Amino acid sequence: MASDTPPPPEGGTDTSTAPPTPEAAPKDGAASARPTTAQPTTAQFVAVQESDEFAELRRTYRSFAFPLTVAFIAWYLLYVLLSNYAGDFMGTKLFGNINVALVLGLAQFATTFLIAWIYSRHAARKLDPQAEAIKSRMEADA
Repeated sequence: MASDTPPPPEGGTDTSTAPPTPEAAPKDGAASARPTTAQPTTAQFVAVQESDEFAELRRTYRSFAFPLTVAFIAWYLLYVLLSNYAGDFMGTKLFGNINVALVLGLAQFATTFLIAWIYSRHAARKLDPQAEAIKSRMEADA
């Protein structure tokens, strides 16, 4: 079987470079196969960052994320404190070999997934439309 590439040097390794990929080597002298779009300038980014619309987006995000984060951390710390200082309570059997500590520990996982699901719904309904409006406006102005 014949190969287009020369064999590696005696006792060495192949030092040849890989042939260019189709994206890297445009055909017919074209500058690029992909259309280029104008990018917003730094001044435009700063103007958007200082706009009331962007401030509202940040306020909407923060009013959701911060309280939920504080509540989850408090819930987690309560679990840790109960585990360390209320061993008798955490060891209380609820049924069979299932005790309070196991139920609260599993509730930590359930709470994590619940918060992620609630956040994804919140983002899809409130944050994404606001962010898309800002993005569209920036792309139109560029």
